[in-house]
Amino acid sequence: MTVRTRFAPSPTGYLHLGGARTALYNWAYARRHGGVFLLRIEDTDLERSTQASVQAIFDAMEWLGLDYDEGPFYQMQRLSRYREIAEQLLRDGKAYYAYETKEELDAMREAQSARGEKPRYDRRWRESKETPPAGRPGVLRLKNPISGDVTWDDVVKGPISISNDELDDLVLIRADGVPTYNFGVVIDDVDMAMTHVIRGDDHVNNTPRQINVYRAMGADIPKFGHVPMILGSDGQRLSKRHGAVNVMQYRDDGFLGDAMVNYLARLGWSHGDDEVFSREQLVEWFDFAHVSRSPARWDPEKLTWMNGEYLKRVPDAELAANLERAKPEVYKFVASVMDPVKMTAAGRAKFQLVTDQERFLMAMAEPAHPDAAAAEHLGEAGKGVLKEVLTRLSALPEWTAPAIGAALKETVGALKVKMPQVMMPFRAALTGVTQTPAIDAIAGALHKEVVIARLQKAVA
Repeated sequence: MTVRTRFAPSPTGYLHLGGARTALYNWAYARRHGGVFLLRIEDTDLERSTQASVQAIFDAMEWLGLDYDEGPFYQMQRLSRYREIAEQLLRDGKAYYAYETKEELDAMREAQSARGEKPRYDRRWRESKETPPAGRPGVLRLKNPISGDVTWDDVVKGPISISNDELDDLVLIRADGVPTYNFGVVIDDVDMAMTHVIRGDDHVNNTPRQINVYRAMGADIPKFGHVPMILGSDGQRLSKRHGAVNVMQYRDDGFLGDAMVNYLARLGWSHGDDEVFSREQLVEWFDFAHVSRSPARWDPEKLTWMNGEYLKRVPDAELAANLERAKPEVYKFVASVMDPVKMTAAGRAKFQLVTDQERFLMAMAEPAHPDAAAAEHLGEAGKGVLKEVLTRLSALPEWTAPAIGAALKETVGALKVKMPQVMMPFRAALTGVTQTPAIDAIAGALHKEVVIARLQKAVA
């Protein structure tokens, strides 16, 4: 049997973190077993579905590197198929039309609640021979079994059983002819030969209803798995205040797609004590036996740490090239005063986000006016030191960090002063601040004429 999984989001907003993790788990399981992973867009919510949301899903999948083998499929392009199955169920006596208005349904449920009963559809049209009300479109309902249980062995949660007495006669087709979620998704999963349906545990209550639709269709039932939700660091449901924003916002904030994949994988699944692992290792190791049954907690600090670990592995030239592709105008400006690759190397020890690189390069390319601490080193004594440094640097035949470092040490010896008495004025003149990575590396990354000009300005 070929493993077939899917990611089937509704395009009613951005792709959030829980959805991205669901997509990742389906992708990883299919890849591990040499199976098929497909993308399906469930766009039957006509009021809220938008093309912008569809594009946001595509963008996020591409950024995370979750390539799909089939699709994208769109439910709104399959309406004739849903009608075909609906008509078959109706002919087989497994479905029926009901004609209540919204007001009648509300009154029915209010009366049931007043009697202390569970509000549900009372099945009044299930075996009715009445003539349908003139001009009133009906909804198609499933004849849900009256007795017995719906049981399945959830690949994440274990055995689950729900009594049919708890279930309503599910609406399959709305009055406007559009299928409900629980009907359309089953037909899609049957037609697309899904072997595994892995989704968030907010769908647990949908599963027994869907299993009864599978049975009514006489179709094979896939394996179901329901992944626990992601909570905020305070244990509350994840929301915007915790960082539950568009997945693409993390890209814009400076996170790497591979780091996000690694973090999302560990957010509810584990492989021993391994924290940082490659995409290839994830595919080799992933299974549902090690998916936690308890909710995971979103930890922005840990994500930032993990991103820093991934940044360490990206070559300086690749980081600089990424900046050139993402922000060509920024890159063009910094390249006019420095070697971006060398400056990236000089500052990268402090980078945890891709945006840290951009901020650092910009700060070195266009330093602010010296702050109060830096200005203290640019008095008469500092200017005297800088004049000596200017002479030596101007004469350098080779503009490299080691040559600059050697010239600074020669200045210390010639003036018979301590190292900070040379380094601090030099750093203040070049950067406007008193704390930076190795200043000889920064100077070596800047063009020689830029360094000379900054020193001359400080002396003047």
